[in-house]
Amino acid sequence: MENTIYSLIPPLLAILMVILTRRVLLSLGAGIVAAALLLAEFSLTKTFTIIWDAVKGIFVADGALNTWNVYIILFLLLLGVITAFVNISGGSRAFGEWAIKRVKTRAGAQIMTAILGIIIFIDDYFNALAVGQVSRPITDRHRISRAKLAYIIDSTSAPICVVSPISSWGAYIIGIVGTILATHQITEYSPFSAFIQMIPMNMYVWATIIIVFIVSIKGIEFGQMKKHEEKAIETGEVYDSTKDIPGELKNDLPVSDKGTVGDLIWPIIALVVGTVGSMLYTGYQAVGKFSLLAIFENTDVAASLLYGGLIGLIVSIIFFAIQVSKKGVEGKAFGTGLIEGVKSMLPAVYILLFAWVIVTLIDSLGTGAYLAGLVERSNLNTGFLPVILFIVAGIMAFSTGTSWGSFGILLPIAGEIAATTDVAILLPAMAAVLAGSVFGDHCSPISDTTIMSSTGAGSNHIDHVVTQLPYAITGAIIASVGFLLLGLTESTLISLAAVIIILILFAVFGKRKQVPSQSYSQ
Repeated sequence: MENTIYSLIPPLLAILMVILTRRVLLSLGAGIVAAALLLAEFSLTKTFTIIWDAVKGIFVADGALNTWNVYIILFLLLLGVITAFVNISGGSRAFGEWAIKRVKTRAGAQIMTAILGIIIFIDDYFNALAVGQVSRPITDRHRISRAKLAYIIDSTSAPICVVSPISSWGAYIIGIVGTILATHQITEYSPFSAFIQMIPMNMYVWATIIIVFIVSIKGIEFGQMKKHEEKAIETGEVYDSTKDIPGELKNDLPVSDKGTVGDLIWPIIALVVGTVGSMLYTGYQAVGKFSLLAIFENTDVAASLLYGGLIGLIVSIIFFAIQVSKKGVEGKAFGTGLIEGVKSMLPAVYILLFAWVIVTLIDSLGTGAYLAGLVERSNLNTGFLPVILFIVAGIMAFSTGTSWGSFGILLPIAGEIAATTDVAILLPAMAAVLAGSVFGDHCSPISDTTIMSSTGAGSNHIDHVVTQLPYAITGAIIASVGFLLLGLTESTLISLAAVIIILILFAVFGKRKQVPSQSYSQ
């Protein structure tokens, strides 16, 4: 069953069930069982063994602790506790009141969120969670649905990371590109310069980020997003309280009436500085010299998130203690904050665990390798290679839930095809793989970055997936035109110009939802 068309069954089953039932864990569980059955050739005993090994692999790999997964889970729990203490200290309330006086419109709140998403380009996990924590009080006050907030976060986190050389993504991609160039003895540009040249070629990134700003400014809503936004505006309910909301505090917490903006800002600053500083430290420890690119190529992202989370937690506890000393809140709220903070993140942790298991089994089935093989075996006109690679990478990342896995499989294949046919198409082909992988990952309900965006925004996961799809697909269609022209003309300028013209038409003719522009209070 491995590396055959049957390997597509588990991811497609999980994705279809997610869309039809809106029950994430049930759908992922069905995909996990289907994948294990195929791997076990329908032996029930072997099926249970395969599932157990996949679950165990989340926590233990090669006889040692799987620090990446464990640290990510711990970071999520720490963030939940930080959020709880920030709320108890009155920081979220004070920040919301401060921001509502300065961010006057719904458009302004959305633009602020998008700009924050672009500024925090170090890592997509960190981006999604940090931007969500800062923006949520403001977007809630302006009656912006959590689904809309999740869309803005998701559309600026991975897209900006994939074109940033100083990020965990950039370092990983440059490493793969370097291997490809060395394999095919291409010396006209270095891995770093190749990456820089591919940045303007990443049509999906520019299309999706610009669409975010167009939608935010003009209020263009369509699909399920329109219903969520209308409900938020009319009722003030920014999410459906009957659904699971990862990252949302379930019970009312005591809130200090003496809290200030600093009670929110300083823990977040500590989190940011602690995480970035830890990334620099762990990268420097690995390479032994100060080279920014080398540091980010070798940094331990998961450990850095954990260290940053611990620093942010310590600072949030200090500010909580200050509020206790001011008699703004009672000391017994400490235990409540710990418990409720951890509980708020458990839905996200459960989804993430299931997603990791199915991704592991899909990898064992060779789903990505099968899709990649279809491209490699076909006799393509090189002019159509970028747009075809964009589509295939999108399907692969959507089915497997991982853009990085798609990078690892498809980038070498794109390099092989270009090197043996027309080396001039090498960079456009690799740029198309990067763009398609981000697009597919962007849409996939089993993607960890999609899960993180739901968590950061405090949105129901399936609501986020369903509402984001029309916007992501719109960006992908526009990007496809750009990649088609890029392959046929080999001109980045012409391709970008075409994408920009289509985006202008989208902005001009997109149907605007008329909404009140004033501030709201809840």
